[in-house]
Amino acid sequence: MKKSILLLAISLVVFSCKNESQTTEDKAPEAKQEIAYANFGKEINDTDAIDAKEMMDQYLSMKAGDTINSKVRGKIIEVCSAKGCWMTLDMDGNNEVMVKFKDYGFFMPLNAEGEVVINGKAFVSETSVDELRHYAEDAGKSEEEIAAIIEPKRTYSFEADGVLLKQ
Repeated sequence: MKKSILLLAISLVVFSCKNESQTTEDKAPEAKQEIAYANFGKEINDTDAIDAKEMMDQYLSMKAGDTINSKVRGKIIEVCSAKGCWMTLDMDGNNEVMVKFKDYGFFMPLNAEGEVVINGKAFVSETSVDELRHYAEDAGKSEEEIAAIIEPKRTYSFEADGVLLKQ
């Protein structure tokens, strides 16, 4: 009888262990779909990047010489066709920003297009009326065209230390 109880106990232990080892469905948490980017320059991510239109609002509130650190998401208009040493981004349909790369430390592909995230320093510069007239004169513009220059030109620029190009 003792042997029967012992055999029964061992059988129960063995079978109960088998029941626990049944496969259970592993539900992996749904992964947030990540966007594939090619990275140029300093390694950055797209977290906290502001939209180009929001950045344009900041540019409009800046004075010539002001600089702010920023991370911006925008669309490429043009890339330097010689070696990819600069690009322009559309800010709001009416304005664009000239992006150069810090210390010429990296370049963009000549055929780069689409969406990018840039990280670095945004700044505004202003070209005086006298300088603009001088440039127009050097370019052979007529006296009427030169006289029509009555306002300084604001230029929106960005020195990027890292760029993500959407794949």
